[in-house]
Amino acid sequence: MVGALLTALGLAVVQLALALHVRNTLVDSAAEGARFASLADATPADGVLRTRELVAAALGERYPIEVGAGAVEFHGHPAVEITVSAALPIAGLLGPPSALEVSGHAALEPTVE
Repeated sequence: MVGALLTALGLAVVQLALALHVRNTLVDSAAEGARFASLADATPADGVLRTRELVAAALGERYPIEVGAGAVEFHGHPAVEITVSAALPIAGLLGPPSALEVSGHAALEPTVE
């Protein structure tokens, strides 16, 4: 009885660590994608592609994500926003789709004319 309870508790802690790892990976990938898209010679589509590459490298090619990009005002300055939607891992990497949504922002680099 006690062994089963300790096993369940141990598995719950491992699953929580996996969920936090996935969330932190998505936040970092979205922020890096936004920084990449904010460069003077890049577009928001470049930031989406960079975000997809980073998530695929960290979580695998088949981890389901949706990535979007757009121009926003962030603290009064023009910025790029990358938004990532993914499944919240509840059992391994499986979970409800689009339950986890994170975004990254970066100020646009001024263009030199």
